[in-house]
Amino acid sequence: MKRILFSLSAFCTGFLAFSQNTNHHKIMPKSNTTAIVNKNPKTLFDPTPFAFSHATTNKVDGKYVFISGQSGGEDLKHTLSKDFRTQVKYSLKNLETVLAAYGLGVKDVLKITILIVNHDQEKLKIWTEEMHATWKNNDFPASTLIPVPRLALDDMLIEVDAVAFIKK
Repeated sequence: MKRILFSLSAFCTGFLAFSQNTNHHKIMPKSNTTAIVNKNPKTLFDPTPFAFSHATTNKVDGKYVFISGQSGGEDLKHTLSKDFRTQVKYSLKNLETVLAAYGLGVKDVLKITILIVNHDQEKLKIWTEEMHATWKNNDFPASTLIPVPRLALDDMLIEVDAVAFIKK
């Protein structure tokens, strides 16, 4: 009986390992960038003017990079400007710095979450303009903006976290 269970277990393990081999479905891009696919269904409004996509995914095997919220801190002392646009620019620059540590760029970001203190339409306009300046090709990641009353530190006006993808 033990021999039968061992043989059955070995067969199932081998079958499972074989069934997980997806190399025959792999799409390998020619460059060192990920193959991000943005989806904006025609039955929903066009989100591109607002600097986001309804959904994103990837076409290759790899791993996700989860990036903690990046504030608008300008230096190693985390100096925070009182100006919202300045903090937005630095939060995006800080995001790009973390991405670069993995050999990635904004084109590899699948999803971002933005927390804005005392959000209003003027801040949304600034955010959108800076997103367009950062994502120059207009292939924006999926995005969620959450208005908040305050963030972790006094004077923080924005925080941006992200999920990026790095191919194998």
